[in-house]
Amino acid sequence: MNTTFPSLTIELLIGFFALLILTKVLGKTQITQLTPFDFISALVLGELVGNAIYDKEIGLKYVLYAIGLWGTFIYFIEYITQKWKGTRSILEGKPSIVIREGVIDRNQLKKNKLDLDQLQHLLRDKDVFSFKEVEYAILEPNGTVNVLKKTPFQSVLMKDLNPGTKGKVSLPISIISDGEWVEKNIHQTRLNVNLLSDIFSREGLNLGDIMYAEFSEGEPLYVQISHYPFVKNIDV
Repeated sequence: MNTTFPSLTIELLIGFFALLILTKVLGKTQITQLTPFDFISALVLGELVGNAIYDKEIGLKYVLYAIGLWGTFIYFIEYITQKWKGTRSILEGKPSIVIREGVIDRNQLKKNKLDLDQLQHLLRDKDVFSFKEVEYAILEPNGTVNVLKKTPFQSVLMKDLNPGTKGKVSLPISIISDGEWVEKNIHQTRLNVNLLSDIFSREGLNLGDIMYAEFSEGEPLYVQISHYPFVKNIDV
């Protein structure tokens, strides 16, 4: 049976609203953070709607069922990554530090199948045209690179106008995330779990009270708490 304009219009409208509803249910990360898993999901969903429109042997109701079932799979995966942190690196990927303290990490480049030309291209997208400007560069799971520049190449802020505020650039390190120790990150600092526990105890905080904590060398700990006051800066 040939596709007519009215039937094509109806199928396009149904497919459009089905995908729109699915996007609303799954959240904005499906749009703003296109991980490899999200990329596959987008391809599959597009193919399902395309089949409904142009393949008359596949009924629209079956495609809508497939979209709903696939959306359930994606929602379930998102639920797993929210509930169990250990699954995030497997299902969503994890960031890689490809430039650390101004030095390019060749092992990380090879591990992520990235060559220097590609890295330079990604850096230029961040308005960085020379490796010498970069203190840290982090390759995110969605394939973009975020850059922390060396002090001489950073933009001037109001606090920089005060004397003595500029120093060595350090990479902020998350030491607590979702109320759990990030021990692999803590090992990269001069702190340890026991010392941190003592510091938080003196502030009247338990691990369960802390949503997120971040360490930067030479600065107080930045701590987000699940109750008021919601943010604390703790000297270490």
